[in-house]
Amino acid sequence: MSTGVHDPLLASALYLGDGATELLFVACDVLFVSNAVASRARRRIEAVTGVPASQIVVSATHTHSGPKTANALGQEADPVVPAADEGYVHKLEDGIVEAASRASRERVPAEAGFAVADGSGVGTNRHDPGGPCDLRVPVLMVRALDDRRTLGLMLTVCMHPTVLHEDSTLISADFPGHARQHLQRVFSGCPVVYNTGPSGNQSPRHVTRTNTFEEATRLGEVLGRAVEAALGTIRFASGVSLACLSSEISLPARNFPSSAEAATALEASHARLLALQQARAHRAEVRTAECDWFGAEKTLLLARAAESGRMQEALAAILPVQIQVIGIGPCTYVTWPGEMFVEFGLEIASHRPDTFVISLANGVLDGYLVTQEAVDRGYYEAGNALLASPAGGSQLVRETLKLLFQLPAH
Repeated sequence: MSTGVHDPLLASALYLGDGATELLFVACDVLFVSNAVASRARRRIEAVTGVPASQIVVSATHTHSGPKTANALGQEADPVVPAADEGYVHKLEDGIVEAASRASRERVPAEAGFAVADGSGVGTNRHDPGGPCDLRVPVLMVRALDDRRTLGLMLTVCMHPTVLHEDSTLISADFPGHARQHLQRVFSGCPVVYNTGPSGNQSPRHVTRTNTFEEATRLGEVLGRAVEAALGTIRFASGVSLACLSSEISLPARNFPSSAEAATALEASHARLLALQQARAHRAEVRTAECDWFGAEKTLLLARAAESGRMQEALAAILPVQIQVIGIGPCTYVTWPGEMFVEFGLEIASHRPDTFVISLANGVLDGYLVTQEAVDRGYYEAGNALLASPAGGSQLVRETLKLLFQLPAH
């Protein structure tokens, strides 16, 4: 349980309009924004601002050091984490609406520029430091036409914000919050909308020296300086056009093992963790084994839910999922709910190099979408999923590519 606040959690918003299309991005320093909260907040924002709900993005930075904001089936058996506090969830929703409304109210004539920073040094693939990763950090910078003051920045980083572990008892935005603080010092306190890209298997685990606030600050400064450097040569344009399309799709449910099979797998994963701890293995290897044990616990819980018939209710809370494709000048953003492995985002980039995925947007998936390798190797993320993998991720990619090729020129 938290004992205090180390640094504040924010909802940060950016409004964009070109006279024909309006967009609103709101990023929140929380682990998740549930489907229900995101849906209500977007409808409320539409009522206040006139921006269509389908053209509003509500995302989570995914800090693990904030209050719980959504109750998930896979967390019910956790003996430590309490249920979400409904009062705080309402505060979160109100904050999302207020941030978006303020951004819309304070609109001024502006110009925009786009750059891609290098996120090296912030983290790697958490299962294999040399494995697939996406260290591109797309950055949108908006400044006022009259005096060239910076109005806002939006960046997307494919990395879990998990420098801080469960032994930390202070509320924090983790390293994204420190990156924001760095950029606000440089750019006169402007809002910084921080999105998390596909990072289900991406983590600072192999680059952190300790799991402390000092280390979160260090990684935040690394990222902030990289963004600052990329913006040094940015070119601005005032005639940036906007476009947005969205679609809803269903995704296949996962086939669960029997509860007996899941219990056997749980025993095996726990035995492996104990063996590594006794052998004093490297802390990154121990942490991976610990997470795999967590995943095996989740699989057992979900297997029991499937046998009892409760799984249908849980699936109804997360399906269908919404995809958005958003054109901003020369760059395109895709929004996906929930967490997925970086490989799915890289597949989009292989077809459309100028396209970047914002994950954890407009809802959750109550788990991950993972690769076949993760399923075969029994990785933590594969155990902590309600939806089928890799089928679900592959379907998400296919449907996204269809939308991308329908997006009007912008």
